Amino acid sequence: MPRLARALGLGPDDLWVKRDDLTGLGGGGNKIRKLEWLCGAAPADGATTLVTTGAPQSNHARLTAAAAARLGLGAVLVLVGTPGSSASGNLALDRLFGARIVWAGSAGGAALAATAVQVEQQLRDRGEVPVLIPFGGSGVTGARGCQECGRELLTQAPDISTVVVALGSGGTMAGLVGALGAERVLGVHCGGVPDPAGTVATLVSGLSGTHQASEALRVRLDQVGDGYAALTEPVMAALTLTGRTEGLVLDPVSPGARWRASPQPSRTATSAPAGAPSSCTRAAYLDSSVTRRPSRERRPR
Repeated sequence: MPRLARALGLGPDDLWVKRDDLTGLGGGGNKIRKLEWLCGAAPADGATTLVTTGAPQSNHARLTAAAAARLGLGAVLVLVGTPGSSASGNLALDRLFGARIVWAGSAGGAALAATAVQVEQQLRDRGEVPVLIPFGGSGVTGARGCQECGRELLTQAPDISTVVVALGSGGTMAGLVGALGAERVLGVHCGGVPDPAGTVATLVSGLSGTHQASEALRVRLDQVGDGYAALTEPVMAALTLTGRTEGLVLDPVSPGARWRASPQPSRTATSAPAGAPSSCTRAAYLDSSVTRRPSRERRPR
């Protein structure tokens, strides 16, 4: 991203993009990496339907519906909201892929998960074999797909400095930390979970089998703005800059918040370990970018 890098005050070779938006299935996106692991055994296990949860414009829900269609399975999406609240964007694609939508009202968090369990049981009562996929695909199994991505990044750019990633449900960051280490991954909280660092730490611990301290994770908490999926002027400015310098179209929810944070020095982060580098050299993963560390920049102690 040489033109965008220059606009941010970086060197032309400092900012790279990992284009998981070009993975193909259902419009692409990093959730495919999680679903590859989560859905891999479903047909062999006799599954008939995939069930998952999300926000009305959830990319994860959209790609779960697409994966179900590819595998010849049904899909039920349990979404926050009410019928008629919207019919465009991902909701239109959900229906295009044949998914049935169950509206959960204002339920969120544990209540949304409980509604999904009820839907799963209703399907079982009808003789179906449902597979319940966690919110955002973010369990230990799904995070393994993102851990593979981290290893892939190391083969592509062994001297990678920092990966900036949206922290929604936590699985993507957890997988990257599992492969790259906590010091090389910066998560930008998008408001998807109440305890972002704790959520990621639990998943990393599950991946490695050893304890991951949440305090050692690099997490920015100051980019949520008006809330999850709320388009703010700073995010719109970041999307516009990216579009006009590189012709790259970004989603305003996760990629938008991440790009808004990318040029900011990590010392402004609300949660970051002591000694984190203050260089604005950044990059993000998945619709995101990767940077190489300049030789003059010191590593965290």
